[in-house]
Amino acid sequence: MLRRLPYLIATAAIASTFAASPARADRCDDLAKQLKAQIDGISIGKTAANMIYLSHPAAKALRLGCPSRTVKNEVYGQAPARKPSPEFQDLIASAAAIVFTIPKPDTLRGVKRCFGRVGILRGNDIKTRFRRLDMRCIRTKTDASISITRDSSE
Repeated sequence: MLRRLPYLIATAAIASTFAASPARADRCDDLAKQLKAQIDGISIGKTAANMIYLSHPAAKALRLGCPSRTVKNEVYGQAPARKPSPEFQDLIASAAAIVFTIPKPDTLRGVKRCFGRVGILRGNDIKTRFRRLDMRCIRTKTDASISITRDSSE
């Protein structure tokens, strides 16, 4: 019995350490805080239905989608004009670079490429793939939007 006492005390100490540890914030919340810290002008809004709503002066709507069964993360942005401004494209590229850990020049090239394909020849709803990212650009009569996701299997 005396030989087991140090092992029991050590086991109890380790168990109490893990039981008393504070709860960690969700990874999606951490990503939103990282976006706010690294991109000027972003503010964090409400969190609802696995989405964190963000705001920025260059975007009409901006949100960060949290991981689900089918996608790892999602960055969605809606431009206030039919033709997205360079500031909006830079904002989306910066957010995608942070969320998906890809160099910003690569994400900026993908965003410009997606918006460049929207038009009379290819239509107003374009799906493209760039650097293992799925990009979908949609243009309406008043605005344009982009959604960037990565499949959960990648």
